[in-house]
Amino acid sequence: MTLLIRKMTEDDLDSVLAIEQACFVRSWTRNNFIDEITSVFCLPVVSEQNGVVTGYLCLAVVLDEAEILNIAVNPDLHSCGIGSMLMQWACSESVKRGATVLRLEVRANSIPAIALYEKFGFVRTGVRKGYYEFGTDAILMDKKLIQEGTDAV
Repeated sequence: MTLLIRKMTEDDLDSVLAIEQACFVRSWTRNNFIDEITSVFCLPVVSEQNGVVTGYLCLAVVLDEAEILNIAVNPDLHSCGIGSMLMQWACSESVKRGATVLRLEVRANSIPAIALYEKFGFVRTGVRKGYYEFGTDAILMDKKLIQEGTDAV
């Protein structure tokens, strides 16, 4: 089974929304994803296996900063490496587009997600108190990116 990462299209949105609603209490809407698909700054992608959407990631790149705006994997497929493949894509694509830092925010109670991000070299840089539903804090995380052909860390 080969996992493909490709650009998200409007045809993917029923599958993407099903994953979004399974993963988050306050989920993005169809229009939120359409905004990502049509934005010049955003790069929404889906992971696909055997023609089935298994996850997605929305990346924004502006000048030398990149941010993961949204990422989710079908809950039935957690711990299968799909999240890691999406994160690897985001890191590589951010470098390719000239970013020197990749940022994200994550619910403080999302322990598996935090562990994945730390595995990829993200470090905690701050907290937004009560940012999410039910008063859950948001943990801000950054990863410094190495640009090819430079000594930057």
